[in-house]
Amino acid sequence: MDSKALSQERYTQYAQGYVTSKAHAKGAELERLLEIARPQPDWVALDVATGGGHTALAFAPHVTRVVATDLTLRMLEKAEAHVTSQGVTNVVFRPADAEDLPFEDETFDLVTCRIAPHHFPDCARFVQECARVLRAGGLLLVQDHVLPYDEAAARAVDDFERLRDPSHNRAFDEGEWRGMFEDAGLTVEHTEQIVKRHAFLDWAQRQGCSPETIEQLIEMVRNGPAIVTDWMQPQAWDTPEATFANHHIIIAGRKGKSQ
Repeated sequence: MDSKALSQERYTQYAQGYVTSKAHAKGAELERLLEIARPQPDWVALDVATGGGHTALAFAPHVTRVVATDLTLRMLEKAEAHVTSQGVTNVVFRPADAEDLPFEDETFDLVTCRIAPHHFPDCARFVQECARVLRAGGLLLVQDHVLPYDEAAARAVDDFERLRDPSHNRAFDEGEWRGMFEDAGLTVEHTEQIVKRHAFLDWAQRQGCSPETIEQLIEMVRNGPAIVTDWMQPQAWDTPEATFANHHIIIAGRKGKSQ
């Protein structure tokens, strides 16, 4: 099974959990994304891989319209039910592959994508597609997992994520993200890194991890090298109250006026 089919299978199964997930629905970074983007009332926005629809919901009051897309139809249905239940009427939902967006060139003023690109088989292609559908002067705003620059530590963190969710493809460090934006003709205007602390058991069970897999995840951290534990900052590990740190990047890039 290829990674896109695997992602569709898993997020069909676990869709509702991502609608109700506090880690996705709430968090100061949603307000931070609004502060960085400074959306305008006449904008048309695209939210790629909308998941539970939380980013689309946050931006909807500030723009004319949001088009929310996802590869997984079940996920899209759950997101639509969640968003419309809030009385929001200016979000439309479309199935779409993030690496092959079904929109004309220069359609959107803003493209957002939050906590999803680590699933994409070709993240550079995703960034290029976002640049293509942006209008001149438009903004691409991405939040996703970010890796440490140390190669061994980055590989260990990615392995931890992939054991929990086999549809996790890979995350990137900040330099790689900057490179993808620049290669797509986007001028990076802003980057920052944030730390989200996850309750370990809730995080693992959201993806249906078996007790055996949960024990493997615990062992990976318990026996991991110091550089990995320094990055993940586990607390109360191997107890029901266990938590760990998950590092994210927020990166914004502007499409040039001449493109």
